Amino acid sequence: MPKRNKKPLVYLLLILLPLSFLFLKQTFFNDFRMRAVGLMAFPIKIVLFPFQEIKKVMTYQHIYNEYKKFKEEAESLRARYIEEEELIKENKRLKSLLDLKQSMKYPSVAAKVIGRDPSQWSSIIIIDKGEKDGLKTGMPVVSASSVLGRILETGKDTSKVMLLNDPAFSVAALIERSRESGLISGTLHGKCRMRYLAPEADIRVGDKVLTSDISSSFPGGFLIGEVLRIEENLEGPTMECVVLPAASLSQVEEVLIIKNIK
Repeated sequence: MPKRNKKPLVYLLLILLPLSFLFLKQTFFNDFRMRAVGLMAFPIKIVLFPFQEIKKVMTYQHIYNEYKKFKEEAESLRARYIEEEELIKENKRLKSLLDLKQSMKYPSVAAKVIGRDPSQWSSIIIIDKGEKDGLKTGMPVVSASSVLGRILETGKDTSKVMLLNDPAFSVAALIERSRESGLISGTLHGKCRMRYLAPEADIRVGDKVLTSDISSSFPGGFLIGEVLRIEENLEGPTMECVVLPAASLSQVEEVLIIKNIK
């Protein structure tokens, strides 16, 4: 074929080739595109992998720093909340003691519990008042609601208090409802025992037990606890009962010492 006749043929092919794509099915283009994407996906993943990992590390570090910041802020807020709650509780206890002090006809002094005797942890507490505050051995110690014990030892600035669950503690007491009288003493089990009750004494479980006016060491009318159970005295013709102290002796934090009941 002459050389000059080839140019029109080339031009014709260039025109017909694009037109032919218009008559092909759409699925052909979709298949072609998906195969092209599939062939390029793996190389692209290889190229982008280091950048993706670096981005993950940077994002994790940022999130972790934010987490530490929020955690520290949360812990600070929690500590502040607990501190404020403790202050509110302490203010309530001190207000109750102040109300009792103001309503009491006897001179008294308030004190904080600063420790416990390691050898008698459950029955001896140490308070931050002593001889310089006018405290003496034997003085009654109460909470805002009930009897706690009495001063056992005094120092210049501190004192030991024997709680009412100590076996060496005793005080004259009576049943509020029936006015039956007896003697309260501590036990090794953390409770108290009311002794020397008449065999026919009118006592019921749940009765309130108060200090008696005949006591020489405590003012009358202070709550000691309530009757937990009634028992026969196997050693004599009397009745006894177990008394649950009204005060939570393991949680005592502030006390009131009655300085003179005469």
